[in-house]
Amino acid sequence: MLKVLVVGNGAREHALVWKLSRSSRVSEIYAAPGNAGIAVNASILNIKPTDIAALAAAAQEHKIDLTVVGPEVPLAYGIVDLFESRGLRVFGPSRAAARIEASKVFSKELMQKYGIPCAKSESFTSFEAAKSYVKKQPCPIVLKADGLAAGKGVIIANTTDEALSAVSDIMEKRAFGDAGDSVIIEECLVGKEVSLLAFTDGVSVVPMVPACDYKRVGDGDTGLNTGGMGSYSPPGFFGPDMVAKVKKTILEPTVKAMSSEGYPYKGVLYAGLMVTADGPRVMEFNCRFGDPETQAMLPRLDSDLVDIMLAVVDGNLKDVDIRWRDEACVGVILASGGYPGKYATGFPISGLDEVDDDVMIFHAGTKFKDDEICTDGGRVLTVTALGRNIAEARDRVYHNISRISFDGCHYRRDIALREVTG
Repeated sequence: MLKVLVVGNGAREHALVWKLSRSSRVSEIYAAPGNAGIAVNASILNIKPTDIAALAAAAQEHKIDLTVVGPEVPLAYGIVDLFESRGLRVFGPSRAAARIEASKVFSKELMQKYGIPCAKSESFTSFEAAKSYVKKQPCPIVLKADGLAAGKGVIIANTTDEALSAVSDIMEKRAFGDAGDSVIIEECLVGKEVSLLAFTDGVSVVPMVPACDYKRVGDGDTGLNTGGMGSYSPPGFFGPDMVAKVKKTILEPTVKAMSSEGYPYKGVLYAGLMVTADGPRVMEFNCRFGDPETQAMLPRLDSDLVDIMLAVVDGNLKDVDIRWRDEACVGVILASGGYPGKYATGFPISGLDEVDDDVMIFHAGTKFKDDEICTDGGRVLTVTALGRNIAEARDRVYHNISRISFDGCHYRRDIALREVTG
């Protein structure tokens, strides 16, 4: 029997804890720092995900057999390298390999060198050079801060003035801190967005089921960008043939390229794709499970997640049979009033015990306060349900959301609607 540590405190990590707790091989789960929902299935360690030294010490103290890293920041800090140096098994890419997300310049240069389909782009460290380039490009145009920016470092500018303002925000005003040391300016791809994640042990690559997420805060893709307001799986426009094509033309070549460059990649490789008239193109790579996609994907996984993760760590992924349920899954995020701008927290959440038994609630920004579960973040909960099809899963989610409330609660009402209405 195994002891497992999950690093992180969001709904993604709650989904991971929930899935891992269903394994017959797991005897005990720890989470650092976790949240009120995660605490149901895990022992909470009050350690920040960025304090990788304290996490390694805790893993040794509690004799952890496998550590699963949720967020990208500890991966970029080198948590995998530190754990492995102490003989600890850990699921995720090394610090060098995590640059595929931590540095958009690194990622783009890798794709261009190895012919991996992506948007045409240029990168700049000079503000003046970036401005000069922008003035010569057609709009709309996409601008990206090089480093990690909590999913908010990408700006789509519809006019040259907007693009110049974005360059100034990133490089002069440092809106994203050190992430703006460099900026990537690239063509704006047109098509349908989809996320395709894959397990890889550095050699074998096994795609997961595809999913779509919703970045804008308001219905109809209006308002500010967020960390994600909901997701669903599978998208009707991205079937098995398309998954196989992306595996052959994008996922496998990327894993092979990383190995050729001396940065073997193990863990989850997340490809954010645009399906264009010319085929799938990479918009971005991430080095971990997506949020909110994970909440709509893991309920569909019919295999033991622990078996898969250990095979990735040990280099035996080719020997594992990974099965998925045919059912569809929809997840909708309940957010605090004002999110993604300023918001207050500490409001009691009611109705959590009134949802149907087959509906899953993955906690993100929650905490215990005077024996009550209260809000403690911008994105508070992901309400998730399976169904025979998207329409049925969607109906179950929205029917149950009406039973949950907290002060200022808001959510999108059109998650997966396009799959139902066409």
